[in-house]
Amino acid sequence: MSENVRKATKDDVCRMAEIIVFNNRKNYYPIFGNIEYSFGDYNVFSVADEFLKDDSFMNNCYVYEDKVIKGFICVIDREITKLYVDTFFQKSGIGHKLIEFAIENFDADNLWALEKNTNAIAFYESHGFKPTGEKILEEDTPEYLIKMIRE
Repeated sequence: MSENVRKATKDDVCRMAEIIVFNNRKNYYPIFGNIEYSFGDYNVFSVADEFLKDDSFMNNCYVYEDKVIKGFICVIDREITKLYVDTFFQKSGIGHKLIEFAIENFDADNLWALEKNTNAIAFYESHGFKPTGEKILEEDTPEYLIKMIRE
């Protein structure tokens, strides 16, 4: 394991849910504009419950911990399915450490990113991921996800 990166446990789920909910509110609410979902249905309790029920998620998630959990990454079959860093700790190298961990330990080479999330796309490109031109609609939205691969 990389320094500060360890396998996620059920005890980490609430913190991971908190990180993803606040990231999604900051980054995705401006894109989707669904206030009822972003600030109602999508909350720490609902996300934590989803995580706990998803064995594949829990078995493939790793957290970055330095006094507190500051971020996490999930890799399933070489695909990065989630990568989130707490908004308070972004731009401090944690995302870099998590993605490098996934590349070195799991040969992570692909992911899907929201097309309008240009900050995430730029981050992935800085780590060698390139858009393939393949797109799919994000479930129940008019927004596209783009496929990115690392060669």
